[in-house]
Amino acid sequence: MENLTAPPDRNQTLGPWTDYSLQYKVISSLLLLLICAAGIVGNVMVILVVLTTKHMRTPTNCYLVSLAVADLMVLTAAGLPAITDSIFVTWVFGRSGCLSITYLQYLGINASSCSITAFTIERYIAICHPIKAQFLCTLSRAKKIILSVWTFTSVYCVMWFYLSDLQELVYDNTTVLSCGYRVSRKFYMPIYFFDFGVFFVVPLLLSAVLYGLIARILFLNPLPSDPKDRKKNTSCKNSRHSSSTATSRRQLQVTKMLAVVVILFAVLWMPYRTLVVVNSFLDRPYLDNWFLLFCRICIYLNSAINPVIYNAMSQKFRAAFRKICGCWGKGSDKPAAYSVALTYSAVKDTSLVESTDHFTTELEELTVTDELLEDHKVMFPDPCGFGKVNISHA
Repeated sequence: MENLTAPPDRNQTLGPWTDYSLQYKVISSLLLLLICAAGIVGNVMVILVVLTTKHMRTPTNCYLVSLAVADLMVLTAAGLPAITDSIFVTWVFGRSGCLSITYLQYLGINASSCSITAFTIERYIAICHPIKAQFLCTLSRAKKIILSVWTFTSVYCVMWFYLSDLQELVYDNTTVLSCGYRVSRKFYMPIYFFDFGVFFVVPLLLSAVLYGLIARILFLNPLPSDPKDRKKNTSCKNSRHSSSTATSRRQLQVTKMLAVVVILFAVLWMPYRTLVVVNSFLDRPYLDNWFLLFCRICIYLNSAINPVIYNAMSQKFRAAFRKICGCWGKGSDKPAAYSVALTYSAVKDTSLVESTDHFTTELEELTVTDELLEDHKVMFPDPCGFGKVNISHA
């Protein structure tokens, strides 16, 4: 992502050239490799967990898959090439590599910003307009929105195929190849500012407003006491109230997790975005190697840290991560426990129960020892008449 720091104009003499120090090469290469490797593994696990676990396929998780794909694109198209840049200094991927890598960099960056905006709006509707959420926050609508996001960003970023090109940085004692631009700084800087406004400032302002409205709703309607503190022998009315309270708590937990994702996006992208804006007003851009490394690490850390957040703040993701890791590393004979989901149905019309296009709430995870599980689905009657409770393998 060196080309995002507003490099000098083509064929401009830059004075004497000095190679990176050995200390810089070692530290930068190890840090970038560690962050990229961890981020790639984590985001791949997020995608696999949602795609292979039926009860994890919620509208919110679909947006998280879109974000994971975008983060993978940033890590592979920007993070891994940055390692070779730290070692060899010069560009080693040729002209076609320059065009395609630059395109994928911007596609990943813009798609991640749009994905964050999409799940922020989804959270706002789910919390502040729960009646409308039953028709707006559906799985099929989430898939259509994600397809629209990727179509828009893919078409928008095509311009980088025409703006990018190999650039010769002419020093006093050598010439270094860099992945730069075919046009002068004064022509592509308006594009930078447009990107900065549309894919950074606007999403953050919108997120601040929407999460403020969500916080206001949650503050005006505080959750009742923990349903675990209630007596076991309750009426059907109290059971219904407890179920509603549990759903509200899960919604709150998901909202907190997504708010942390947005905050980290703002904080970790701020150094690099600020550097681009500052360099736009300088005759000679500020390109200190260590500060550039710090900005790069912040960006790649933002793309790598989201799976860690999901694992730390979501019991569902934590259980699903454990399960998929267990599938990779376990033997065939000693599964300790299975993760299953309880699906509560309050719909009397059985034709509606089969629909997956209705609003999906967060499911509660339980851990059941293998002695309690059978190869087939077990049906238990609902004492309150709410419907049926199905227990099946996750």
